[in-house]
Amino acid sequence: MHTFDTTVRPAEASELDALATVWYDAWQDGHAGLLPAALQRVRTRESFRDRLHVAIDEIRVVGPVGSPKGFYMLEDDELHQLFVAADARGRGSAAALISDAEARLRERGVATAWLACAIGNDRAARFYEKCGWRRTGIVVNRTDTSAGVFEFDVWKYEKTLRHE
Repeated sequence: MHTFDTTVRPAEASELDALATVWYDAWQDGHAGLLPAALQRVRTRESFRDRLHVAIDEIRVVGPVGSPKGFYMLEDDELHQLFVAADARGRGSAAALISDAEARLRERGVATAWLACAIGNDRAARFYEKCGWRRTGIVVNRTDTSAGVFEFDVWKYEKTLRHE
């Protein structure tokens, strides 16, 4: 098996199309069937690319320049998105990304970070728990889309990054 580079680096604007494909494919894999059908219809590659474009300064990736294999983005004290291409799973990519995200949040002074996980996405839930995140309950996620606002329940996970 070839070694797999899990170096985390800033995303480049030229990678938006590739990142949108990673996000779209991984979102379909991890969320299709778990979230409202109307939301699934508006979660297109283009919608993901638009969201990535707006958040480019908060996105970090793994994989070679031009061919990213996974990414995350931060929003305030939240690990807002974390997605890895199917062919990069089980190779340390997600662990490298979440570790980098935790370090960046810690540097920003965040004591307790949080993330949302689709209810029923058991693979992601197991990964977060393995990384020391704990499920603290269910919260309502509000997401704006081209078809309006969607509200749906998600599992909320938290992790203490610094002790006061």
